[in-house]
Amino acid sequence: METLTRVDDILNQARDWLKNGDRVALATVISTWGSSPRPVGSQLAINEHGAFVGSVSGGCVEGAVVDSAKSIIAGAEPAILEFSVSDEQAMGVGLTCGGTLKVFVTAVHDPSLLSQLCEHLANRVPVCVVMSLDSGEFSLVTGDGICGASAVSDQTHDTALSMLKNGEIAVLAGAGESEVFAHSIIPPPRLFIVGAGHITQALAPMAQIAGFEVSVIDPRTAFTTAERFPQTDLSTLWPDDYFRLNPPDAHSALVTLVHDPKIDDPALESALYSDMFYIGALGSRKTHRGRVDRLRIKNFTDQDMMRIHAPVGLDLGGRKPAEIAVSIIAEIVQAWNGVE
Repeated sequence: METLTRVDDILNQARDWLKNGDRVALATVISTWGSSPRPVGSQLAINEHGAFVGSVSGGCVEGAVVDSAKSIIAGAEPAILEFSVSDEQAMGVGLTCGGTLKVFVTAVHDPSLLSQLCEHLANRVPVCVVMSLDSGEFSLVTGDGICGASAVSDQTHDTALSMLKNGEIAVLAGAGESEVFAHSIIPPPRLFIVGAGHITQALAPMAQIAGFEVSVIDPRTAFTTAERFPQTDLSTLWPDDYFRLNPPDAHSALVTLVHDPKIDDPALESALYSDMFYIGALGSRKTHRGRVDRLRIKNFTDQDMMRIHAPVGLDLGGRKPAEIAVSIIAEIVQAWNGVE
């Protein structure tokens, strides 16, 4: 089965298997050392027939994890599996050297809780999954409280809330005598692209490959067509109308590529009123000076102006639409990962 890397894809598939009557196990990377192929928090969902989605090692140890998961689904106790990935195995998945990893495998005990987790992710609600490494049971911690049967100590609850606030991915914590694994799952980043021109035709699929949810917004209906943007969320609303209906959040980025103030400026205004992590605008420095003057008239401050990346993208020297798209997605990924 094709490997899926987004956590919501993996969990949605596990939920669907359960709805269809299949028993399911989840495997989660809980610690790594050295050049581990996949980071802590990576997951694999396995059903009783051996079908799986996701990845815990990029292909090095999946077979052994699936075999263990089938035994656990059949009634064996949850298990922590430890693997050493050789240099030869690591080179096979594109790494320069090997490492070790620990993978926790447990059957899914509470399908309704898994469905609730999927619903939170669909609604872009950050969730911390607190999983007992003894029983395999898990609880969900959000800003609104705790769901699930597994006990969560006050200290672990505070840790989980801190993880959500700081966007941390995973951490081991203690809950009394029982060790738990706390895995913070934040919504996948979104990229709003205003303008459906040639650059966007290259940028949209690049961003999707990089794991972004992509929406293309352009009121010019001749540009915004499914033929030009297959498998992409499209809108012909004006940007200010669009963002009133689809408020951006801190996991959202915006790029304006139209070069028309009537379309670009309302999008930038909506972005500046939000806590988007990235705002970019196509255009020369002269074009941006005019843009800044117009926004100042709307009472935006110099600090607001500093949030706009313009000219947009890293300076890679490219001038073709695809090259510009590469520079834009590179700068967005840089911002998403908090790199100065």
